[in-house]
Amino acid sequence: MNKLLNCALSAATWLTLCVSSASYAQWFESTGHANIQNDDISRAKSVAIKDAITQALVFSGARVTSMQTLVDGVLTQDQLKINSHGEIQKIEMISEDRRGDQFAVTLRLDIFPQQEQCPASSFNKFVAITQTQLKHREQAKLGQIFDISKASSENLYKTLSNSPISTRPTAYFNFPIRVGEFFTQQYDYSNALLEEIATRSNSQYVLLSQLVDISNSEKLNNDYAFWQDESYQRAYNIDFVLFDGTTYERLWQKSYRGKGIWPFEKTDRIDVYSENFWGSDYGQTITDINQTLSYDLQAAMACLETQGKILHIENDKLVINLGKAHGIEKGQILNVAHHNYLTDAAGNKMPNMITTLNQVQIQQVYQQSAIAQSIDKQPLPNIQINDVVELANLAL
Repeated sequence: MNKLLNCALSAATWLTLCVSSASYAQWFESTGHANIQNDDISRAKSVAIKDAITQALVFSGARVTSMQTLVDGVLTQDQLKINSHGEIQKIEMISEDRRGDQFAVTLRLDIFPQQEQCPASSFNKFVAITQTQLKHREQAKLGQIFDISKASSENLYKTLSNSPISTRPTAYFNFPIRVGEFFTQQYDYSNALLEEIATRSNSQYVLLSQLVDISNSEKLNNDYAFWQDESYQRAYNIDFVLFDGTTYERLWQKSYRGKGIWPFEKTDRIDVYSENFWGSDYGQTITDINQTLSYDLQAAMACLETQGKILHIENDKLVINLGKAHGIEKGQILNVAHHNYLTDAAGNKMPNMITTLNQVQIQQVYQQSAIAQSIDKQPLPNIQINDVVELANLAL
């Protein structure tokens, strides 16, 4: 493994891939970056290390999921959410560098790749990032941060957009929506709202969230230390739930809990879109939670199927809402399926997908759409607009 071959640079992710001559191991050289907030070099270094490891894992076909501890002299006592298709054998620190308010760390990783990977993971899944709902609006009075719902959702969208993962976000955070019913145990939620969001954002999946607690605790500093600025611990507790916008199934759900120092005066009115806010300990707490969520979401969605809908029918040809951005290529074969519901004895509706014998082949591909033609070049019987198309021969 001392001889390295086939080095290729990816400018988009600052990642250099070096494949060793042995087929059973791969060396990756990856550079992670982080902003330095409040001159906290230690925290910036930790974030940069995690960024470098995440890029290497994703580039190697990894899924960033569960908690492991990496102990190699470099990451002692540091935990990162990884459970990859490749196992990290060794990590070496090559360099670290500070330039202005940016900190960079370059690592060299020895990753043992796992051969099996679900075929669906090679296709991109689009998920609508909706505006989170503040459950207790009165908690936003401190700092007058009533726009925290939109600002934190926008931050999540940017985090997902900048991550080298197959989960692709679409922006739907400009519209406030009521999400409380989606987090109840009765599953009594509106399918119509999910369908509307999925259709308007052209996304197969819909991510909903609610901020359940942003309250502040007692002051951290002493009342007698009148020369000190007031500071508080403030909670940031948020729940997420992922739905399929086609079948309306609840696919994944998780809660995140965090606390950060609120360093502002009680009477200050804080701009939640400002660098002053996001550079604070509390703003960094939100960013860290959103980064963790991006890892978990990638893991939850990696093996989900990429499905599309029929937008237009003309004789033996279809227009579908899948394209290059989803990983669709000319010549691929797709199945056509009908989507309806079955009702159980209690009156609950259950999604039911019926795959037909009809198959189509991709003829023309655009960024967000494609034109497909029936295999036998004959008009497709009993096919309707909004019927589902899915890639054929994707056996897990």
